[in-house]
Amino acid sequence: MLGTLFYRFISENFASYIEAGDDSIHYAELRDSVITPDIKDDAIKTKGYFIYPSQLFANMADSANNNERLNTDLATIFAAIESCANGYPSERDIKGLFADFDTTSNRLGNTVRDKNARLAAALKGVAELDFGDFDASHIDLFGDAYEFLISNYAANAGKSGGEFFTPQHVSKLIAQIAMHKQTSVNKIYDPACGSGSLLLQAKRHFDAHVIEDGFFGQEINHTTYNLARMNMFLHNINYDKFNLQLGNTLEEPHFADDRPFDAIVSNPPYSVKWIGSDDPTLINDERFAPAGVLAPKSKADFAFVLHALNYLSAKGRAAIVCFPGIFYRGGAEQKIRQYLVDHNYVETVISLAPNLFFGTTIAVTILVLSKHKADTTTQFIDASGLFKKETNNNVLLDAHIEQIMQVFDSKANVAHFAQSVPLEKVATNDYNLSVSSYVEAKDNREVVDIGRLNAELKTTVARIDHLRRDIDAIVAEIEGGEA
Repeated sequence: MLGTLFYRFISENFASYIEAGDDSIHYAELRDSVITPDIKDDAIKTKGYFIYPSQLFANMADSANNNERLNTDLATIFAAIESCANGYPSERDIKGLFADFDTTSNRLGNTVRDKNARLAAALKGVAELDFGDFDASHIDLFGDAYEFLISNYAANAGKSGGEFFTPQHVSKLIAQIAMHKQTSVNKIYDPACGSGSLLLQAKRHFDAHVIEDGFFGQEINHTTYNLARMNMFLHNINYDKFNLQLGNTLEEPHFADDRPFDAIVSNPPYSVKWIGSDDPTLINDERFAPAGVLAPKSKADFAFVLHALNYLSAKGRAAIVCFPGIFYRGGAEQKIRQYLVDHNYVETVISLAPNLFFGTTIAVTILVLSKHKADTTTQFIDASGLFKKETNNNVLLDAHIEQIMQVFDSKANVAHFAQSVPLEKVATNDYNLSVSSYVEAKDNREVVDIGRLNAELKTTVARIDHLRRDIDAIVAEIEGGEA
């Protein structure tokens, strides 16, 4: 369904581009033979890809039920879309885009007839979705529909669900933190971008001109990498405004030449294994060398943090979702915390409510890094009580996000909610960065009136004594009667 939705989007996007400015042109009705090489060349340079009229979604959907070659025709079309960009600047953004949409797979059915029936049903189903006219006022509907489908898949994907999708309500908070009070950023980066949901929140909540040079991200999973690229197109981000790369961020990082980034957002995998000290050259890597120690091989969390810090600009801010254990554990992780605190990079630590993410009930923490702090205090925010309980997951409401952002901005001390702590206090506390160590939890236990409780006890004891005397009298009377 995701691939079919994307196919409809790029088809209508392309037809709209061809027809722009000339109402007499109906691209879907043209013959392929009228398309000149110059038209094709110009389209690829502008849009990044090309689709012949016969290959448009609308035409394929119209004939789907009667097309005995539907599965192979679709495979041919997807291959043609990818190959048309060969040799053009958009090649790396288009290549392999449909690799996970295998229209000849036996998963669709054991026979060609079965495959075609399922594909036709998918095409017809997406064709019936009402997105209105394809113009600037409706284009985000495709992106919204795509993210809706991804979020539903993530919600039902078990433990793996959180690996590729960060819920929109959490993404909104993270994007606002990273972009806070920046009138413009050169570019925004996610070193573990998943399906791109975190990056796209920056586009959704800020004017387009605020992000000058586009969206950058790296993803290790090939399928998720393709989802992210599709997500960019579906949110009307042209190929020349995003740069997503496939690979292991910690071992084979991209974008070193594109540094620094004014905004970094990330929800990296929690406590995954990495090569760490098994690669002796990593201790000399400019990302990890300043801390003097590598993150443990069994817990790569701080490796992602140090990577982000290295890519961060002097005026920028990074907001990273982290497993809470890294903020209090000893060993190498404590030494890395010491490096971050002593160099005044830790702006804020925010503890969130449990069960906000897909695939885990963990109450995660947001680590906010900055290289332009005005003082040497670290802010701690306990937002663990801010959530609305829904059927399967908790959610952050806009009111909760606003409450967090207000105190993040003001750096005010608020009882049981926020506290700004001097560097020296953090240092004497073994560089523990757990929010609970600095923000006193509100005591919600019922207040007991000791005096009133004592009086009630005296009354109860007196009544028990009275009952005992009555019982003794009744027993004595019974025993006397028997005698």
